[in-house]
Amino acid sequence: MSSRTFEDKQPRRTRNTSGFDFIKGVGQVTGGTLLSVTMLTSSIVAGGLVGLAVSFRNLPDVRQLRNFFPSETSYIYDIEGRLLSSIHGEANREVVPLDNISPDLKRAVLASEDSDFYYHHGINPKGVGRAVVANWAAGGVREGGSTVTMQLVKNLFLSHKRAFTRKLAEGVLAIRLEQILPKDEILEMYLNQVYWGHNNYGVQTAARSYFNKSAQNLTLAESAMMAGLIQAPEQYSPFVSMTKAKQQQKLVLNRMLELEWITQKEYNNALKEEIKLGKIKSFQGSALPYVTNAVSLELAKKFGRDALLKGGMRVQTTVDTKFQQMAEKLVTKWHYRLLRRGLYKNQIALVAVDPRTHFVKALVGGVDAKKSEFNRANQALRQPGSAFKPFVYYAAFATGKYSPNTTVYDTPVRYRDGSGWYYPRNYGGGFAGSMSIRTALSQSRNIPVIKLGKAIGMNNVVDTCRILGITSPMQPVTSLPLGAIGVTPLEMAGAYATLANYGWQSPTTIIVRVTDSSGNVLLDNTPKPKQVLDPWAAAATIDIMKSVINGGTGKNAAIGRQAAGKTGTTSSEKDIWFVGTTPQLTTAVWVGRDDNRTLARGATGGTMVAPIWRDFMLRALKNSRVEYFKPYSKFRRPKPKK
Repeated sequence: MSSRTFEDKQPRRTRNTSGFDFIKGVGQVTGGTLLSVTMLTSSIVAGGLVGLAVSFRNLPDVRQLRNFFPSETSYIYDIEGRLLSSIHGEANREVVPLDNISPDLKRAVLASEDSDFYYHHGINPKGVGRAVVANWAAGGVREGGSTVTMQLVKNLFLSHKRAFTRKLAEGVLAIRLEQILPKDEILEMYLNQVYWGHNNYGVQTAARSYFNKSAQNLTLAESAMMAGLIQAPEQYSPFVSMTKAKQQQKLVLNRMLELEWITQKEYNNALKEEIKLGKIKSFQGSALPYVTNAVSLELAKKFGRDALLKGGMRVQTTVDTKFQQMAEKLVTKWHYRLLRRGLYKNQIALVAVDPRTHFVKALVGGVDAKKSEFNRANQALRQPGSAFKPFVYYAAFATGKYSPNTTVYDTPVRYRDGSGWYYPRNYGGGFAGSMSIRTALSQSRNIPVIKLGKAIGMNNVVDTCRILGITSPMQPVTSLPLGAIGVTPLEMAGAYATLANYGWQSPTTIIVRVTDSSGNVLLDNTPKPKQVLDPWAAAATIDIMKSVINGGTGKNAAIGRQAAGKTGTTSSEKDIWFVGTTPQLTTAVWVGRDDNRTLARGATGGTMVAPIWRDFMLRALKNSRVEYFKPYSKFRRPKPKK
């Protein structure tokens, strides 16, 4: 323990240590002459500044600091509280109250920067006089004589250009500030505002960077080293030169010993203490780039980018780090497998959503976030192909006029489309005649779904997509049922999740909760499900999608438990999909190329993507109990509208 507590604020002195020791031996000035010059200069400067306080009317209004909130770093965590990323602009800062800062650090900073802090009223006449004499003897500016309060107002309001007028302005503003804020508040603001090097602003981020601990837990040795950085942070940084950092540390400890703020034993122990450095953390990469990318987009859209960079948000995501890492490794593995099968330059996106909460459980935007930051999971608009068809069938079921066993016809048809005719074709050609809706979907026939879309109205299909949460642009054109639009894997996963939950929906999100640095809730995404779809129609759609996996085009997605899904393959094999769901997890997987060229002849969602989906779901559900979908017969069928 120190011989004196910081809160005493009455350090004992056995000799004059107010600052004159630092100019010993300058020129031929004697002790008496030095004292006279200093007292005279101090009186003149102090009196002048008081007078200037009345006349400096164009200076900033320090009263605004009563409600001042410095820019703070925002932090993003996984659902278990593991830190994923810190996001900030120029200033990497985490504000902490004065009581949460080590007393050793507070003493060290004041000993180094302003030992009379609790005795002066903004300016320190002795300090100013000492600086004047030192600068006069040196023939230029060598000392500033700035108090902590003056440094604070300079950092907040003024430029850092050395000039006499700026120094006067510092003094005026410091006097004004001390009239409206108590000393402890000024010190707290200073310690949270000052620059400590390597883009660390404020004691907390500096302590975490230099010593990998909070400012509250700093030792005397660490505190003295940090205090020694303030004058030239990068020059004295222990990351740059431990020798220089130790020299500064010793200067601060010497000053603390002179002031009798520490004992000789504490001084000796601090010099002997081994310093264990942390690492520079500003602008570090994210642990899960695709996740934090999606979080940043969602927050910027809701609060604005400036609030994200400076607002000190604490963001809890819906994602578990280990689960996400499993998904990323799986995507990388399948990327190389597809390369060996001739799908060159392939990219893969995967999104998994819990249909009961609409929380995103995994979001992978590509095969390697280090090579490409583009997040295909929520930014790439790609055609879903036949994976879009379930939305058309749901819209038909919701009218009450159709059921899974309704007969439809896979026969030639043509439609006037703009200036010409549109002749729909099935993948692989040919026509199969009459069949049930269930069979039409399980075999992914194109003609029946277009006919059905025309019968119920393409505008109804668009409306259904909007209800399902798909916001990407779409037009009610004849080819819409074949997925001739651009959507994201995140939109597809969210839409299928609503079907899997029988029409109950919360907004699909990757964020659970957002607070500010004081714990005030800014955003709470606790699920508040609303029934947005007809439950019978949703259950009927899930039922026919089960047939896709049980014996249709998606049989390669079978996972040994009840599941429903749909393959998707666009013309020219540019985009291939499998989107599927169990009662507790919905997953969309997309494969394509960034240049939108053909992957490979014969590449389909059923042969290339369904196995990826299967591999992921087996891993994701490994420790989950088997659950079953409710049959659509358990719900009331809607009455047909006239």
